[in-house]
Amino acid sequence: MKQQEIEAVIKNYGTPVYVFDLDALTQRVSKISTFLKQEQINLCYAMKANPFLTGELEPYIERFEVCSPGEFRICEREHLPIEHLVISGVNKEKEDIFRIVENYQGKGIFTIESEQQRDLLLECARESKLKLQALVRISSGNQFGVSYELAKKMFASQKNHPELSLRGIQYYSGTQKKKLSLMEEELQKLDIFCMEVKEELKIEIEELEYGPGFFVPYFQSDSEEDLETLLKTFLEFVHNMKFQGKITLEMGRFLVANCGYFVTSIVDQKENSGQIFGIVDGGIHHLNYFGQTMAMKHPYIQHISDRKEENQIKKWNICGSLCTTADVIVKQFPLVGAKIGDVLVFERAGAYSVTEGINLFLSRDLPKVLFYSKESGFRLIRDTQVTDVFNSKTNIL
Repeated sequence: MKQQEIEAVIKNYGTPVYVFDLDALTQRVSKISTFLKQEQINLCYAMKANPFLTGELEPYIERFEVCSPGEFRICEREHLPIEHLVISGVNKEKEDIFRIVENYQGKGIFTIESEQQRDLLLECARESKLKLQALVRISSGNQFGVSYELAKKMFASQKNHPELSLRGIQYYSGTQKKKLSLMEEELQKLDIFCMEVKEELKIEIEELEYGPGFFVPYFQSDSEEDLETLLKTFLEFVHNMKFQGKITLEMGRFLVANCGYFVTSIVDQKENSGQIFGIVDGGIHHLNYFGQTMAMKHPYIQHISDRKEENQIKKWNICGSLCTTADVIVKQFPLVGAKIGDVLVFERAGAYSVTEGINLFLSRDLPKVLFYSKESGFRLIRDTQVTDVFNSKTNIL
């Protein structure tokens, strides 16, 4: 956003506030989608990255990964077709799954993260007398998914369970991968698994949903992204696979990080032990950059001021409003003539920050959320929300 637009935000909505630039979002996602569709590869949006953007992405995304009953209700309010949803998550409760199965007549795709989840889906399918579709999630060694061996056993036994169709496999090992070679190794292993299932079990795995975990350069010390080169290199790995089924790439951070801004004001300034501290009306309960190390890395920040007190550059420690020494957003950040009342705009805050912070600590209000586009201007999507009601006794009738 340009300074003029930011000044309009400050004037009309105050701070702290999140702003999501829908023009930047759609430009990026449509570019990635168009590039991948040339290779018959679809996109799945991991909506946990920023649930506010779910409805806005519907025209550009083939699938949405849903990891909780709350996320599913968001999709319902956005009127997303159930056929476009992948119901995932390590904790699936029967009441929630059965409601989805019955209300939507078995449509949608479910992930299987364990033998218990497989049995739960079978139970729901039998009780509803509907056939369900599922992806078996393969683990990368953490608490998610099942081993390659157990996944193969599930495919081997599916002939005994005609009410549950195993369409394919899902795999995601983590985010912010700088080495593309890690993705190449993962795809090779998944390719071998698919070929083994085909040769040993005579079963053709129809679909692979894969989360590459592409790197987002949050900090000024990171190398900037070359999107086209990145995607071309990744597609070379895909071309080397023997797997010929449908491929869907699951992404979250990589799609939406760049469209977000967190706007916060300097409300106090002090100097202690030769260090300048600026207190802002935001904090770590509002803003999180994956990979930040003791607040030492410098994100991209715009400094908005009606006048500069001086031209000298000084290094500031930007701290939030929480009563904890942990609430340090960035240390030793160079600012020119900064003062109380100035505004700092933290860029690339479109993923996770709006939901990932410790939002209930100290019962501070949740900030406003705005959408921006050149055509519609600024739209208030969520007003300021108090949190003290969640942290105190309530009268339950």
